Amino acid sequence: MLGIGGIGMSALARYYHSQGVEVSGYDRTPSPLTKQLENEGMAIHYEDNPSLLPALIDTVVFTPAVPQELQEMVELRRRGIPMMKRSEALGEVTKSHFTIAVAGTHGKTTTTALVAHILKENGIDMTAFIGGIANNFNSNIHLGRTPEAVIVVEADEFDRSFLHLSPDISIVNSIDADHLDIYGDKHQVEEGFNAFARLTHRCVIVKEGLPIDVEEAVLHNFGFNEQNSYRAVNVQQHEGETDFDIEYLDTTVHVHLNMAGTHNVLNATAAFAAAFELGLEADDIAAAMATFKGVRRRFDVRVKNDRHVYIDDYAHHPEEIKSCLSAIKASFPSKRLTLVFQPHLFTRTRDFMDDFAKSLAMADDLILLDIYPAREKPIEGINSQALLDKTNMASKCLCTKEQLLDTLEDRKPELVVTMGAGDIDRFVEPLEKRISQW
Repeated sequence: MLGIGGIGMSALARYYHSQGVEVSGYDRTPSPLTKQLENEGMAIHYEDNPSLLPALIDTVVFTPAVPQELQEMVELRRRGIPMMKRSEALGEVTKSHFTIAVAGTHGKTTTTALVAHILKENGIDMTAFIGGIANNFNSNIHLGRTPEAVIVVEADEFDRSFLHLSPDISIVNSIDADHLDIYGDKHQVEEGFNAFARLTHRCVIVKEGLPIDVEEAVLHNFGFNEQNSYRAVNVQQHEGETDFDIEYLDTTVHVHLNMAGTHNVLNATAAFAAAFELGLEADDIAAAMATFKGVRRRFDVRVKNDRHVYIDDYAHHPEEIKSCLSAIKASFPSKRLTLVFQPHLFTRTRDFMDDFAKSLAMADDLILLDIYPAREKPIEGINSQALLDKTNMASKCLCTKEQLLDTLEDRKPELVVTMGAGDIDRFVEPLEKRISQW
């Protein structure tokens, strides 16, 4: 497996390993995920060196994040070994299982983890592939007990990956313009999600207002409006927790979430709908939701005491930033919000520069890090300074990663949020320790 340390690849590696397959892999750098894989018996190397490849390989699975010119990729092609993308491999797994697939430009990781938690708490034999570390499982995967286990899978729109899946129940909880380097424009993004929805065998659960066109017999809408099949009403939020009711058919059930934000109310309503359509009882679903602990880096409250609150989040798109900051401000309305943001990808920053500027300005103070390039080369004129200049707020600055901890130490903000999809996550534990001592 090339790129075995990625959040999706590592879950797939653990699944194969659980099935008795001998798994080995390459990744650019060691991480807690790769260390876990090694501890479980998988051989992993961190140097792009064809001589380190095993002599016998049946199949190569790779992630699109791995460059095609990687020496090991070139050598494996020369050997003529069958190769497939991670999405194709995951698609093969779903074809032989009853599958619940969760799609959306935002919210899919939390919703996937919540569906998996509900099923597990209700005794459903289930294997879940999650695009983050679910706190209830302390893992990005939960392995079923039998070959007949239900599959719960995060359906990723990047590279049109979700079109390889074979879902029985699917959720579409958001469609915004993103990955325009793949799709070109928002219309093509919408077409991609419609193609995914049409792959679904039993029912499609869609957030109100989204342009999904499938047969009415298989469509269930969810949201806040009364015409939806599943409706969230009477929403009340306080200090990072939420209470609300879900109305469906002629029935109402009360739900308590240890999470904040109307976006999470919607995620939970979608998860409820999927579990109910699977056949679970409403009260049992609600009871499981009350014990859901969220996902690491999704509205992840790391410190909460009388003096300081620290929240970490994966948001990297303007709509995600807006949803997250709205939830934080609603939960802690009296606290001044300091946001540390690391932009992700030059193309995304270029495509949504104005939208980023508006969303970031929701904070009271902004500390902006350099753009995390991931797989991309720099684009002239697209940098954090340009984004900072467009962001209309009084308190804002650029900061290097090397200066970040000391900058925050000097300011000691009462409410600090770290946000982004790059390597900003490596500051979470050090910052948590410092804030706990302020």
